[in-house]
Amino acid sequence: MTETKPFRAIIACGGTGGHLFPGLAVAESLHERGHEVLLFVSEKEIDTIALKDHPQFRAEKLPSVGMPAMLISPAFVGFLRRCWDSYRQCCSIYRKYRPSVVLGMGGFTSTAPILAARMQGLPCFIHESNAIPGRANRLAAKFATRVLIGFEDCRKRFSGADCIVTGTPVRKNLGRPIERNEAMKIFGLDPSRRTLLVTGGSQGAGGINQALFRTAPLLAQSGIQIIHLTGKNDDRLAAANYQRDEIPHYVAPFHHRMEEVYSVADVVISRAGASSLSELSQFGLPSILIPYPHATDDHQKANAEIHVRAGASLLAEEKDIVPEVFAASISNLLNDPARCAAMTAAARQLSPESAAKNVADVMERAVREGTK
Repeated sequence: MTETKPFRAIIACGGTGGHLFPGLAVAESLHERGHEVLLFVSEKEIDTIALKDHPQFRAEKLPSVGMPAMLISPAFVGFLRRCWDSYRQCCSIYRKYRPSVVLGMGGFTSTAPILAARMQGLPCFIHESNAIPGRANRLAAKFATRVLIGFEDCRKRFSGADCIVTGTPVRKNLGRPIERNEAMKIFGLDPSRRTLLVTGGSQGAGGINQALFRTAPLLAQSGIQIIHLTGKNDDRLAAANYQRDEIPHYVAPFHHRMEEVYSVADVVISRAGASSLSELSQFGLPSILIPYPHATDDHQKANAEIHVRAGASLLAEEKDIVPEVFAASISNLLNDPARCAAMTAAARQLSPESAAKNVADVMERAVREGTK
């Protein structure tokens, strides 16, 4: 491959962990190749916290917000004003920073940067991790040079666009699996017990927490142990419940070194955000997916169904969970090593480990060939 001279790139990736962490993974890949990366992020706390671990990247905050449901409303006027402010800020930064390529990872933090890049004749790309694209990416796709997608199923959602399947990048600091016995020491748990990991993603998931609170008493005699990452509200209640039911457990609002929990999990209960699914695939973890029921266009259910069809996951819709049935599903899966092994193999086939490299390759090629 022809070597690409060092260049400056902008990656717009703020707002949620599902946009931010894949964007950071691409930034790391470009940085390793000698390129300079400027990140556009949102004003949300999650962006500020995550960036503390990445001092090598300069970041600019954009005043973007999500599009309100009602288009004729004061909130929509405020949305348009902030979009215009973001666009002007992007144009000013482009004139000073002189990037060679722009990547948007989704959400309305990405829309203004992509539009500004198109108006200045820069190659620009959006990445859509989900099976069903959000409103921001459906709009940004009209201006992007190409659309990069995590799932092949998503291609039909971008009619007329030039789509490339790259997979969804996984952040490098997620690390690799840790030896099970060593990782178990971190949580004070028994390496000989089957371990259930419950996680709601970067924001936590109250619906999943409530489902486990109702189900846990039925798991008390199953011989399992539980790691439950509750989000910031339910950790004390979860710990009290497991203590009452005499279930060995580790409960925390968050755990920033997710490779540690993934290394000890035998089965995972999780939402079905694309970034979370990519991490489960990288670690080859069987899962029971509970899609967020209020996700736009029910895109988490569409994501989950891809994993279910592949044989990597089971699907449980939050409204349909019956504690007795749910407890039986959890226990049966945890105690079926052959089925778990088959699901592990299926999970690993779903998301290429090279996704961040694939996206960086597309960006390099565009700069090298002068694609507009």
